[in-house]
Amino acid sequence: MKWIVVAILLLIVPYTFVTLRYRKPGPAFEPYNDLKNRATVSRLLSAGYQRIALLAQRPADGVRATGGAIITGTTGGIPADLRATLVDPLILPTSITALTAAASVSALQPYIIQLTCGLPDDKQQLGGADLYVRGDQVVLAPTFERIAGDLLTRSRHASVLITIPPGILKAGHYTATLLAEQASQTWPLDVR
Repeated sequence: MKWIVVAILLLIVPYTFVTLRYRKPGPAFEPYNDLKNRATVSRLLSAGYQRIALLAQRPADGVRATGGAIITGTTGGIPADLRATLVDPLILPTSITALTAAASVSALQPYIIQLTCGLPDDKQQLGGADLYVRGDQVVLAPTFERIAGDLLTRSRHASVLITIPPGILKAGHYTATLLAEQASQTWPLDVR
């Protein structure tokens, strides 16, 4: 029995030293997910898209986005050119029930969009959005986070503020689109 204990100690001590000394910092390499993300990024770049991940915040009482943009409905779903570049299809909200956005903004100020959308199911919550910019087109695709365990959302509608940081959008005239399954919303945006 003592030889087993000695063998374990002789293996564990060097293994622990080597592991702690030479371990790669950060998350481990996940071949499937990492290669899929690299393929998506390279396909977006070759198609001329720039993707920026945005966070969603639950609006506090009294905090509202300024309006003014003329918002019109358009066909739902992902635009064909964007869909062709994505490796995985996006999960879209079922509908956009309310949207408030400004018609113009300074390039040096954040651009705040307030939206209320229908969630795909009771196990998802709105966690942010991916912003896709190509030329004069700005496409916002809400992203969802899975709720762990047996928990469910309180409501099938989520109201959030999405902020585009300053400097992301260059000066110019854009057509902004917020994607949804049934009917997407679009509006003109002037960045000064």
